[in-house]
Amino acid sequence: MKTIGLLGGMSWESTAFYYRILNEEVARRLGGHHSARLVLVSVDFEEIKQLQHAGRWDEAAAILGAAGRALKAAGADFIVLCTNTMHRVAPAIEQASGLPLLHIADPTGKAIRARGLSRIGLLGTAFTMEQDFYRARLREGHDIEVVVPDAEDRALVHRVIYEELCKGIVRAESRAAYLAAIDRLNAAGAQGIILGCTEICMLVGQDDVALPVFDTTRLHAERAAALALGED
Repeated sequence: MKTIGLLGGMSWESTAFYYRILNEEVARRLGGHHSARLVLVSVDFEEIKQLQHAGRWDEAAAILGAAGRALKAAGADFIVLCTNTMHRVAPAIEQASGLPLLHIADPTGKAIRARGLSRIGLLGTAFTMEQDFYRARLREGHDIEVVVPDAEDRALVHRVIYEELCKGIVRAESRAAYLAAIDRLNAAGAQGIILGCTEICMLVGQDDVALPVFDTTRLHAERAAALALGED
């Protein structure tokens, strides 16, 4: 079994999901008392958040690159970055750490294409929805067209992530607002919905939505477990 390097803390709420899913998946595949072989470096999210909102991505990349080097020193074979937004600096983390990084958009894109879908609504932070690093990965790597909410919905989705979900707060009114935003994405032609922030699974899931839902947290962690066990 390969050793998974978790780069987490962004936020710790979703990093905890990764730890649980990885261990559940390894146990499911191997049986007995098997669990995932992994190491974790968890950063201080407040520091990263401030750099995100100031547009100081190079400084954030330097912090995560150093964390990646620590994972390598601890014996990790590859990196799982437990956040969608910070995949904006994924190439810099790979270069600084010297380890391969399992990009979160790739298992997501493969799951979408496996369902025969090609036009997908994306919920996430404003950075993920508005910048091209994530959408381009899906477009160029998986031939998927991404639809994002309008400006008002993007602001709401972003606010709920940072002010509520990253703090472990789950509110019924926020769930209703997300579901209304999903309805508008559907009306705009979205065939399914990407939960493109690793905390959104705390708020909405497949049971809440008629469209196919793609939970990036679970898809990423499941693929990491398979990779650790040498599964193609």
